[in-house]
Parts: sequence; structure tokens; C-alpha cells
Amino acid sequence: MITKQILIIDDEYRIREVTKMSLEMMAGWKVSTASSGSEGIAIAQSQQPDAILLDMMMPELDGTETLARLQANSTTQQIPVLLLTAKAQPIGHNHLQEGVQAVIEKPFDPLQLANLIAEVLGWSLQ
Repeated sequence: MITKQILIIDDEYRIREVTKMSLEMMAGWKVSTASSGSEGIAIAQSQQPDAILLDMMMPELDGTETLARLQANSTTQQIPVLLLTAKAQPIGHNHLQEGVQAVIEKPFDPLQLANLIAEVLGWSLQ
């Protein structure tokens, strides 16, 4: 079985660490983290993760702009993106057509996160 690689892009240290630990322990996935949109784009280009968890509300380069840059780049545009958001905001259909697979509201249950991601992306955890 090939181990999945996930990239978490979130400016909140605690969210990155809890999410990373949860996905590593619950699913055995390899997890990389980035604290900003620009750092996340660079990591996505170099590592080509299997999926990206992207925070929508970040300083400087927010989730919407980060998503737009990921989608505009031929190296990263095929990577599925799941949005993390603290605000239940309507996401336009154009985002869903641009590779967004799901919207996960914070706070989320760390024990169920790997199952949710696997279900959305059609991955097996076994």
C-alpha cells in the first residue's frame, strides 16, 4: 500500500500540529505543514502531495488567493484541495469546479478527520 502524503496550509500552529498528529496516527499518512499560503504553494510544487488541507483565513496570502495560485499552476492544479474554515461561509460553485473537494468547518473532530478525508477522496484507510 502506498502511503498518502498530505499538505496542511494553516497559519495557526496548534491547528497544524493537531491535524498533523491526527492524520499520522489515525491513517499513517505522511504530513507536511506550511504556515502561509506562499510557503504552502512552494511545498506543493516540490513535494506533489496527494491532497491539501487549506485554511481560508490567513494573513497576507489568504486561502482564496492561495487556491487560485495552486489552480493556475500546472504543477499543482491536479492536487485535490479540502478547505478548512472557522466561518461557515458559502463557497461558490466556481471553487468546487477548481479542485475543492470539500469544506471542513473548524473546530473539527481530530479522531474523525482522516475518515472524512478518505471518504471524500475515495481512499482506503486499510
